Amino acid sequence: MNERSTESRFSPSEYAARLGLEQIKSERGPATTDHRPEQEFSKLAEDIRSYLAAPRGSTEEERRQHNERLNRAVLGFRQEREEVLAMITDRLIRHRVHQIAGYNHPYPTLAEALFAEVIGLNVLELVLLHKEGLEEIQVVGTQIFEVKGGHAAPSSYSFDNVHDVERIQQNLVLYNNDRINPRKRWAEVMLSDGSRVTMTGFGFTSEPTLTLRFYTVRHFDLRALCSPEVQTMNEHMLELIRHILVSRFNVVIIGPTNSGKTHLIKSLIAELPDEERIVTIENRLEMRLRRDFPNKNIVEYETDEEDGLHNAPQAFKLALRQSPQRIIHAEIRDEDANIYVRACTRGHSGSMTTVHANTLEDVPEAITDMCMLDGRAMNPERLMKRITEYVTQVGIEMRQVDGKRRIVRIGGLYWTNGQTEVKEWVHYDRKQGTWVFHEIAGRPAYGSTSNIARKSMAQLKERLI
Repeated sequence: MNERSTESRFSPSEYAARLGLEQIKSERGPATTDHRPEQEFSKLAEDIRSYLAAPRGSTEEERRQHNERLNRAVLGFRQEREEVLAMITDRLIRHRVHQIAGYNHPYPTLAEALFAEVIGLNVLELVLLHKEGLEEIQVVGTQIFEVKGGHAAPSSYSFDNVHDVERIQQNLVLYNNDRINPRKRWAEVMLSDGSRVTMTGFGFTSEPTLTLRFYTVRHFDLRALCSPEVQTMNEHMLELIRHILVSRFNVVIIGPTNSGKTHLIKSLIAELPDEERIVTIENRLEMRLRRDFPNKNIVEYETDEEDGLHNAPQAFKLALRQSPQRIIHAEIRDEDANIYVRACTRGHSGSMTTVHANTLEDVPEAITDMCMLDGRAMNPERLMKRITEYVTQVGIEMRQVDGKRRIVRIGGLYWTNGQTEVKEWVHYDRKQGTWVFHEIAGRPAYGSTSNIARKSMAQLKERLI
């Protein structure tokens, strides 16, 4: 009993020695510093991350909304950030955790330090402070590029190391119920407002990448594209395009990324009567026409090719029974080329889509190649003739010219002597800085649109030539 009391008795000399030892450790610098506070913070951050990622809500819709809230918070949306910060603060209060002894951080509270770790975008936070006009943030390794007005420029900010980029990737996939790891080295996150994140990891790309593409447009107006600030077209072209819409030609739009294809196609849709029945069939909802045109008669299908009950052929069958007048497709890709071709060749005139091709002359062949990928026995020349005559009746080409997203070419596509021919109606002359119109010849009659098409083209010839 006496021995125990002696061992526990306070010793001034022992205490002084301990203080001296601690002073020596501090003088030696970080190499001998106790790292336990950092470990405690990391452990707490993992707890908060797991807490936020856990399914929340009694219904599937409530759980989807929670994931959406987390994704939007990571992408810098203010309201969702405040909501998530409140959740973190509440979690700490419930567990009576106010600070970590010995842990220093540059934030006003521990909750904000944890928020920065599990939600924040590191140095991208500084980029997002100037979000006005920001269309994309592109990250390659530690480099950052900012896209405004369709032009990418190096940012004044950069990451210190790629591990910070990988941490952001893990946060995004975790809150989206996805994964990015050595077995699956890419992931995509898409929000309901159209904002999208595409990310890749080591082994798929040479360095980790992040591409944050924001949905910035809320209003679509074809005439606004004629304004001096925009200069996508002029008044004469506006009249030409309106006649193309009334004539119900099937339209295909081409151009590189960020050339304005999606904006143009939505501006064309804005010109259509609200009562016209429009159907979209996509494997991922990208057009979001119901969001942008809530008063229009639009049905949007989102297909799953791995699910036989909800794949594109099944959606097409149902769509045909819903009296569609136009089929709108964000972009023809390999797996859905045949579906769109079938739609255009079965009387749904006035349909619209975009395609990745170098020139208008290449479009029918590009679509033919995609259709042939499903392995069905088809005569490629006969198929390309059919696509030229029924699917790609009018082509619109867009480019970035002199800092503006412009329509640089509009023409009719014809099948002549066993190959596709483009009869140019208008093109942008860069030297003159304006659009040059060509004589518009009568177009061959295709299906039920022939009479109205002939009248419209005759009017165009009288008015514009």
